[in-house]
Amino acid sequence: MRTLDLAPHEFDANLHFAENGLDPWFGADVLVKDAGGSRSAEFTHAGEQWVARLSYRDEGGLLPPTGSVTDGGTHVEHDTIREFQFKIARHPDEDPVGKQDFIVHMSPRWGGLHAEKDSGEVVEIPVPPTLKNDGLNLRIQGSNIAFTRYLDLFQTAARVLGFNANYFQTPAATSNIQDAEKYARVHRDASGPVHGRDGPIASMAHLLEDDRSGYRKLVQNDDDEKGENLPGYYHTVTLDTQRLAEAFPGHRYPKEVKHYYAREAARLDTSEALAHPKVGASLQHSLLDRGETMYYDDLVELERELDQTVLSVLADAGLDVAPENIGRSPYVENDAYWEPSTSERGPDPIQLDLTRIRQEQESVVVRHLTDGLSPVQWEALDTLVTDGGEVSPQDIAEANERHVGSVRRALRSMEELVSRKYGEVGLRSDYVAEMIHDAVQDARDATRTAIETSAKAIEAAERGVSDAMAEWVAWCNRYGIDIRNRADALEVDMGEFDAVNYNHKGVPKIISSRIRSAFEVWTAAGQDPERFRQAIVKFRVDGIDHKRRAWKALR
Repeated sequence: MRTLDLAPHEFDANLHFAENGLDPWFGADVLVKDAGGSRSAEFTHAGEQWVARLSYRDEGGLLPPTGSVTDGGTHVEHDTIREFQFKIARHPDEDPVGKQDFIVHMSPRWGGLHAEKDSGEVVEIPVPPTLKNDGLNLRIQGSNIAFTRYLDLFQTAARVLGFNANYFQTPAATSNIQDAEKYARVHRDASGPVHGRDGPIASMAHLLEDDRSGYRKLVQNDDDEKGENLPGYYHTVTLDTQRLAEAFPGHRYPKEVKHYYAREAARLDTSEALAHPKVGASLQHSLLDRGETMYYDDLVELERELDQTVLSVLADAGLDVAPENIGRSPYVENDAYWEPSTSERGPDPIQLDLTRIRQEQESVVVRHLTDGLSPVQWEALDTLVTDGGEVSPQDIAEANERHVGSVRRALRSMEELVSRKYGEVGLRSDYVAEMIHDAVQDARDATRTAIETSAKAIEAAERGVSDAMAEWVAWCNRYGIDIRNRADALEVDMGEFDAVNYNHKGVPKIISSRIRSAFEVWTAAGQDPERFRQAIVKFRVDGIDHKRRAWKALR
């Protein structure tokens, strides 16, 4: 399947080199000293012009080895252990924006390496096993360059700067990746479904895994740094591997999925690429399990996961990820570092099917609610949706003055709704929590309405009002209907409704049905039928106010 080729953005990696020990580090010292503090060169790579510069880096406090000899047997006579910095960038003639570049921080490594902090405290620097017998750490940080090009570009830059061509050939197995992002730039008028309330970013945060395990972070910021409103300005969802696995079977690495604009986007004309948002996915190295590392050798697999994540999110939002005509596609063509195109190289998007996950969870909730819940079950669910912290069966029992055994039995009977492990209880997902919260709230409202209705009916009876009239009062309270007995006409406020179906007269079916019921109760109470027929019926559907005469619903 041909799919959209995505653009690389941020990249951050540690490449370890041990094959030549500390020789490249000594070589950097000589090259910089001979050049008077810095050394520059230009080179061509894949038909592009690049510039490179080597210089000293601000001292990092590294200390010479004890006895001037490293654990690997290398003599280091330097009183000051300097570190070096490479700046490698696309030639300004070919990159007027000036953001296609990277920095390489070269640091020596040996077993037992120490450094002195500004405070004077001496600490040991962790050294990977591959560098215990001397080697180098190259910290590469760049942007807008294909991930697989960084090493090639650095090797070429090192040669033209004067390093031995045999240096920096094979990164050690402990080399690792800290950050990597792929993206597509989408027209702002087409990207709304990505960051919308029901879009994939929000849905992944609410639907995946249970609500009290793993890591989930949802950010929805629609105002830029200057307070200007820009819908979708910075919307992200960050999920650990455990949560991602539900939507992306087989994916191994935690990620952040995001829809975001440049800081100045709100003040730019839409003809400029930066006026439009990026939709991207990036590695979240900090969320890897303890002891786990994203190795450089797995770069191809990581890039495939990032590509598949972005493509899947775009497809779930209804955007074409295999456009035949780029000019008519939702993707921005004048991005400085990405020209949208399609190829067979990328992975097929995964059908996120968040709707399926949502429906499965809905069906579980509905089944339990319609089957009827015991008082203990209701109390347990009420505690879980209102507490928000770590809750144990004992906590639930104490909060509701129940025996803990009764609570445990209630929880066991609701295993599709709640998860229990290590003495803690949580709801299966954030979405389940929302539905349970609504159900608990509805139950509270129903109880309150029943009490209010009974009170008003009793009050009406005490005033000598007929049973039929008391029933009318109770009926209005039951459905939350507000009646205003104006001099010119009766006004019936039916309240607010979500999406509804209309009959052939343009009146919502639920309104028509409820008006007919109201008319029957009104006339049974001995009230004037004609006055009701002429009543003004008010209601609100999807945020829009409507008015109708009652007789239109009664015909």
